[in-house]
Amino acid sequence: MNLEDLKTLTASATAEIQSADSADTLEALRVAYLGRKGKLPEIMASLKEVAPEDRPAFGQGANRFKVAVSEALETRKAALGTTAAPAGALDVTRPGDAPPLGGNHPIRQIIARVTEVFDRIGFTVATGPDIDTVFNNFDALNTPADHPSRDPQDTFYLEDGTLMRCHTSPVQVRYMLNNPPPVRIIAPGRAYRRDTPDATHSANFHQVEGLYVAENVSMADLKGDLTYFAREILGPGVKTRFRPHFFPFTEPSVEVDFTCHVCKGKGCRVCKNSGWIEIAGAGMVDPHVFNAVGYDPEAVTGYAFGMGLERIAMILLEIDDIRRLYDNDVRFLRQFA
Repeated sequence: MNLEDLKTLTASATAEIQSADSADTLEALRVAYLGRKGKLPEIMASLKEVAPEDRPAFGQGANRFKVAVSEALETRKAALGTTAAPAGALDVTRPGDAPPLGGNHPIRQIIARVTEVFDRIGFTVATGPDIDTVFNNFDALNTPADHPSRDPQDTFYLEDGTLMRCHTSPVQVRYMLNNPPPVRIIAPGRAYRRDTPDATHSANFHQVEGLYVAENVSMADLKGDLTYFAREILGPGVKTRFRPHFFPFTEPSVEVDFTCHVCKGKGCRVCKNSGWIEIAGAGMVDPHVFNAVGYDPEAVTGYAFGMGLERIAMILLEIDDIRRLYDNDVRFLRQFA
């Protein structure tokens, strides 16, 4: 290498450094020109091959190369607004990474879907507190004093005499106490019972209650509305079945089944080969309930129903264990976001 080559290398090195677009690139150029195995050691090693009379000028040129490259590196560092650092080092000037957006929990999605379906046929949403009175939860709903559901083994009682509601039916009582008929509401929300958690039970779960009170409301209205709901949720081919049952707050009372979403009514493991899936309890509002809230049972009639939202979620989303909904496993929940 002669003096002219050194001048050319200096010019090209500074030009390359000035065009560096990142701290990583700048660091790579520093190593390439000033590192132990870079150009500067090569220049100094070639000094012995230069004619003795040219060595002073060549040595000065090598020094100018080092100074020019060092100054170019510092200038470019300032222009980039950062210090050159190895790959992976923190770049404090980099814009922050926005956290990924979350999604609605499967239960929240089901509540929205159920609410939308009933909204189309005139139902509005009513809400109430999770902690309620014995009157709203049992007495007004015609539940006898010796009914098993009143037992502390089944219900969460609090020290002040209130309780964690066993169902969302107290919302219906509260609404009727404060609003004259006609009434057409649904009440989605949490409920609490002393159940042992397993694949299909939880001490904390969600229900949606429905109530329609007006003149001449009949069982035909109940059957029509729940059949419409079933077909909107599970598809137009689904069928409904109403079986006689007993609830203290309705008379007559029925259990409501939908045809199995898996086998379409043919019978399978999911429906225990019956072809049906139990979805809701329902019936005509008992006159004793109307008397408790100040309605005239001779002037109005009504129906009520209640269904578990976890059961609907397990059917629609094909979830085999209710506990998966509350394990907070993001990998599982992300499937439904």
